[in-house]
Amino acid sequence: MATTPKAAFTLRAATIAKAHTYLAFSAFLTALALGCLFHYKKIVKNGVAGYPDEWFPSVSATIGDWYPERSVFQILIALNSGPRFALVFLQYYLQRPISSTGSLVVLISGLVRTLSCGGWVYITSSDDHDAHDFLMITYIVCNIPWMVGGIVCSGSKLAKSRRFFATLVPLVYFFIQHKVHRIPGAYTKYAFFEWNLIFMDVLFDGASEIELRDASLDVVVAVPGTMKVEKAATKVEDQPESSHRIAVEKEASDGKVAESPNPPKPYRTPHLRTYIADVFQKNRTAVSFASDVYLNYVFWSVFTSLIPSLFYFSVWELGIAGAELSLAAILSPIFLGIGPFKEWATTRGGRVTLHCFTLLGLVAFIAPKAIHRLILVTLANVFLCVGAVVDWSGSSATDVFYQSTLFSIGLLMSSVSKLASHSNNPMWPMVDASSGGCNKTAILLALGAIYEYYSRPSDKDLSKPTAGETDKVATTQKSTLLSALPMGSLIFSLHCFLTDSATLVAWSWTGYPIVGPIPHVHSVLTTLVQASGIILTLVVPSHFLRHPLWFAFGTSAAFVMYTYKDWTGYFGGLGFALFLTSSIPQIMVDASRGPSVAKTYTLALLTTIILYLANVWTVAYAFVPGGKYLRERSDISRKPEDGIISSKQRWRIMPFASIATLLLCLSGLGASLCRVPSRAPQPFKPGPRIVRAGIWTMHFGMDNTGMDSQQGMLNLIRDMELDIVGLLETDLHRIAFGNRDLTRVLVEEMGYFVDIGPGPNQHTWGAVLLSMHPIINSTHHLLPSPNGELAPAISAWLDIWGTEVLVIVAHNGQEEDPLDRELQSTELARIMAAAYPHPTLFLGYVVTFPHASRPNPYEIMVKDGKVHDIDEEDLDRWCEYIFYRGLYRTSYLRMSRGKITDTELQVGQFVVPKYDHEVTDESREARYLRRNKEMLPKEHWFPMAYYGNEMGGGVNGHYYHVFGTPLYYDLPAGAII
Repeated sequence: MATTPKAAFTLRAATIAKAHTYLAFSAFLTALALGCLFHYKKIVKNGVAGYPDEWFPSVSATIGDWYPERSVFQILIALNSGPRFALVFLQYYLQRPISSTGSLVVLISGLVRTLSCGGWVYITSSDDHDAHDFLMITYIVCNIPWMVGGIVCSGSKLAKSRRFFATLVPLVYFFIQHKVHRIPGAYTKYAFFEWNLIFMDVLFDGASEIELRDASLDVVVAVPGTMKVEKAATKVEDQPESSHRIAVEKEASDGKVAESPNPPKPYRTPHLRTYIADVFQKNRTAVSFASDVYLNYVFWSVFTSLIPSLFYFSVWELGIAGAELSLAAILSPIFLGIGPFKEWATTRGGRVTLHCFTLLGLVAFIAPKAIHRLILVTLANVFLCVGAVVDWSGSSATDVFYQSTLFSIGLLMSSVSKLASHSNNPMWPMVDASSGGCNKTAILLALGAIYEYYSRPSDKDLSKPTAGETDKVATTQKSTLLSALPMGSLIFSLHCFLTDSATLVAWSWTGYPIVGPIPHVHSVLTTLVQASGIILTLVVPSHFLRHPLWFAFGTSAAFVMYTYKDWTGYFGGLGFALFLTSSIPQIMVDASRGPSVAKTYTLALLTTIILYLANVWTVAYAFVPGGKYLRERSDISRKPEDGIISSKQRWRIMPFASIATLLLCLSGLGASLCRVPSRAPQPFKPGPRIVRAGIWTMHFGMDNTGMDSQQGMLNLIRDMELDIVGLLETDLHRIAFGNRDLTRVLVEEMGYFVDIGPGPNQHTWGAVLLSMHPIINSTHHLLPSPNGELAPAISAWLDIWGTEVLVIVAHNGQEEDPLDRELQSTELARIMAAAYPHPTLFLGYVVTFPHASRPNPYEIMVKDGKVHDIDEEDLDRWCEYIFYRGLYRTSYLRMSRGKITDTELQVGQFVVPKYDHEVTDESREARYLRRNKEMLPKEHWFPMAYYGNEMGGGVNGHYYHVFGTPLYYDLPAGAII
């Protein structure tokens, strides 16, 4: 018996958009109604305030915290996922004929946007606050290319888009008011703009219904027994009728194919792989540009990892260790003077081989020993610099300009990645998964980029000149010297100032009260200015950027940066950053005019090495030969660099470069917002008025194996519940240490107030003060140092439950300079005595034996400073000391270093007298009432898990050593607390 053929199922595409709008509104409005009905006061409460100060819930609190609204919302969003993904692909189908590249950008941003939406929906703020915020920010950021790209490709929905963007300004403003300034009621205002953003977002997508209806786009699903559709998708302009259809195939169960009534024309269904390949080839130029940018990011990652890898040995040996010779690896372009080698290196096969060997620098993270990592990184830089010079020298002016743009964007990408990764580059060999590294992912992406370069058709290479463009770098050549010196100085300047966005902020930092930029808040501005410099090279004629007035602007900006502090100095630094990034193309073009590639770039990189050494000499570490001649003279090492730095293709690469810089800026902004401390500073034991203070010498943030130590520091400091922390040897905003910020993890994860101490332009070892109590004001000191290294100190007044306490963090000079130590101790004693009788805490690196008489520091500081040693019976000390006055000491411990550093952590526990009262008895007998911990309340105890020894016990290699336990002391009779 014959069966009646079933008609194909046809669904109007506009109906999908309508379903998406209804489901989205239903999900959010239902959750809001249920939340207000069942848990109103709970969902309006936040970390700052509750009802009645806060009276309207945020989106996050509404959808993620309570049953049943959370479950209902997630079910409706799950139902909406199908229409949402379909809408993304339908819009791509409509927009592809108008702009293949633009539609691909919209497609990718739409997919990421949709996936991140699912992320913040199903990972709620109560599940993982940081992940939820990151995904929400990603969602908002992706809305920008999604909407702007949609407007460009379709020309519609402009008004709704403008309303969406208008909500971002007050949204960010009130978020900062709530998160940073902690103003009650600000979150309610933020919530209104957040809900408005959601509604505008849904309406924007809903407007797609009009486009789909106007295009008469249908989705046809063939059911069993109807038809075998032979074309999955056809171009809009190729359709013979006004009604366009996307046909989706479904095989008949009997294996037969029925005839379709009135098919427009016979088509064949392409294999999915073929379809993807077709899309990939049509957008190959954009993919090639992205691959080139990523390979330049690899360049900056491997290049900047060399000096920290070798300087680890110099610091641990406190002398020239021999590893410094590995710096000569960047002189490898000298081999390009060998004709056959140069000829091979300029071939595609040669470049691919050099790229592959460069990956040794990324693979180095798996090596267990620092020396093995250094060897791999050194070898990687040998191949890296040869390949880079082949690119920079170019075969045409077009090629050189293109490479300069990639060079700039790669640097920007490196800076943004550090901003998002606690000031560490996630590719570095000194960073692994435990400290935020993404090494394996980076290697896979690099392999993909290399393969793309290998398989790239020549007509898709943006570096190649088009018809009518000259294929010559220049008609005249420059001398080797004039070509090389600017290039070498440029590389040094970019490395010194712009490889981390917080370096310029550190140069301008002066402490509390804050009257300038804050490192972990405002450093994103450096990233935005870098991006502006890149765009400037694309839109401004080159003769303008070569004008003497532009050079005068850059020199003046550098002078302001070097001379002034706070916002004035930082704005000078931003001007200098703009000048540097805008100078990259002209300097690289000039370098390519040199008569010999090998000589020019070898001399250029030799200039860079000389400036690197001068940069280290300005600090004058005691182990650096001849360092005293350039100590504190960064102006000398900077002036040569300032003096040396003196159109068709632009429009070809402008769309790609602009999109890349825009995405990196948005990523940097999102990372900066996401990294705002998730909690306000909260003292650990406010009830009994207990304060725990520690001093720790961090040895420049590298552990005993040469890996980043920030996570290990965080774990121990958090377990010890330290309210006040003094960190020493922390000045990492230097090329030698990777331009890092050692406080970033502690501030972002625990919410400390932070004073990063004297900046890198002060040429010290570095000192940092972290506090859970507000810092009223702070002063940076450069202690007298006529012979040795400059000794840094921070003196700060803290508000500890209404009592002003002076806290000093200091790093005195070395044993080899007794006069320095005497003068430094005298100055510190003067500062402490001037504050008498106010409560005082000294946390420092002193270099003296206990009870040593003058001119040794101990007697000077204790007697002249009018302070007490935390335990004068502890005779086994040399470097670190804790002194105090006007507080009740109840415990003192010494924690083994583990693998974090070469120095132990010392901790003192104190009780602050009741407000407006002083210590009642400071006699020795009253201060040394030793007790077992069981005789004190439990809030005075330190964690039991850290009892152990070298044979076992403890946590991560840390255990109570010297005494084997914390020492405990009772409060004297009559203490008023």
